[in-house]
Amino acid sequence: MPRPHSRTATVAERLPHPRVLAPEAHGPEHVTVDGSGRILTGTADGAIRRLTLTGTQDLARSEVIAETGGRPLGLAPSLDGGLMVCDARRGLLHVDPDDGSVRVVADEVEGRPLRFCSNVATAADGTVYFTVSSRRHGLEEWLDDILENIGTGLLLRLRPGGRPEVLLDGLRFANGVALAADESFVAVVESAAYRISRIWLTGDRAGERDTLIGDLQGFPDNLTRGPGGLFWVALAGPREPLVDLLHRAPARLRIAAVPVVTRVRPRPRPTVGAVAVDSDGRVVRYLVRRRAAYRMTTSVCELGGHLVMGSLLERGIAVCALPALPSAVP
Repeated sequence: MPRPHSRTATVAERLPHPRVLAPEAHGPEHVTVDGSGRILTGTADGAIRRLTLTGTQDLARSEVIAETGGRPLGLAPSLDGGLMVCDARRGLLHVDPDDGSVRVVADEVEGRPLRFCSNVATAADGTVYFTVSSRRHGLEEWLDDILENIGTGLLLRLRPGGRPEVLLDGLRFANGVALAADESFVAVVESAAYRISRIWLTGDRAGERDTLIGDLQGFPDNLTRGPGGLFWVALAGPREPLVDLLHRAPARLRIAAVPVVTRVRPRPRPTVGAVAVDSDGRVVRYLVRRRAAYRMTTSVCELGGHLVMGSLLERGIAVCALPALPSAVP
């Protein structure tokens, strides 16, 4: 079995200065693209927004297509033309973009309420894969869970007509999720572990768990699959030596330290980062911009030679041209 690739394998490229569009979209935590090339995102006010860009990547239109009544995070187009939405307060939802209707698809698993649903991906047969970041904390206490690093995150599967089932348990802040292009495996981000894990769905390795890539350069967040089958993962911030040190301490000390650390609530570092990984775990692109005005990039997707980024905290989405691949990169 190949060893997981290291964060030291690739030299950073400079990410171009991003332009911030649609400031009315507050906290666009996840961004994805529909079949017509329009950007979809959920915002802090509970809205699902659809954004259309012009050929020059200037914002043409921003519209609210639904209200979840909660806090939408990850979202993905469904087979019926709708959207599957992970709402941190309401569970897994289905949204009809034509009439704005919202339906709860799942709000519990194994008799326990689904709290802090985070990210979602849909398969060709209608199966839905989605994450619960933490069974211990809600969205407002996301930092507590990162610091405690106990591992209560879940990867769930919902087959058509079925009930949610746990595929992976004990994940260290489960976050982004995406399927391989051939759907041979599903990849899931563990933000507190700086890695992307995966579970094989087909072939001789079906049911086996391994690491797609580990030791990432920062805190990985949402995950999208782009052209050519590349996985794009946003880095919400660089690694923090204090957090790494705390993670090496016994669990009881980590839990005791959380109130002290969270009381400070340091402002996120002004760094924007994104990594593209292929299906073998090789880093194809590592793009970063330091001293950026746009902070805590929680999602990234590729659209027409550009990168579109979202943030849990910022107002608006960030858009920049995707630099040409350096000739030195194989």
